Amino acid sequence: MNISIKLTGPDEAYIIKNMLPLYLHDLSGHYGLVEGHLPNRHGIFEDTDEYRTLADQYDVQNIWWDKPGILYPFLIQANSMPAGFALIATPPHCAQGVDYFVNDFFLLQPFRGTGIAEEAAVLVFEQFRGEWELFTNPAAKNITGQKFWRKTVSRYTQGKYTERTGETFDGNKLAFRFDNRGLQPL
Repeated sequence: MNISIKLTGPDEAYIIKNMLPLYLHDLSGHYGLVEGHLPNRHGIFEDTDEYRTLADQYDVQNIWWDKPGILYPFLIQANSMPAGFALIATPPHCAQGVDYFVNDFFLLQPFRGTGIAEEAAVLVFEQFRGEWELFTNPAAKNITGQKFWRKTVSRYTQGKYTERTGETFDGNKLAFRFDNRGLQPL
């Protein structure tokens, strides 16, 4: 299967926006009945009841296409078919000392367990050189996500990364950091 990533522009934003509700639904399963990961009274995964429909939620994501050169919305493709997305942020949208932050990473169910996610993550990492950070939920319900990131980051960096669990700007997370400036391009 041919795996690629594509930096999307506003004309293709709808593809990633179509997958967003599926991503938010997946995240809710990793957190359980925790505020911030439950649907609002209209069945939309957003923090307020202001969003009544998926169409209302749609425009919230425009920031990813309003800040080129700062926010990078990548579409993950498998044989030219949409398979997921990776949303990469740079300062000021990440922690101090971080050049690139994996804000969101998602692969649709049919493509999981095939190696596509790891290949796509590496393709994203190879787009930029610098200090990277990504978070995942440290809870037992997210063991699969933790194993995925641990394996992917370890292989990519040849074990040269840090991992810690603790408070972040996004709550208690398992955080991975690495610098890929010294790594040989793949």
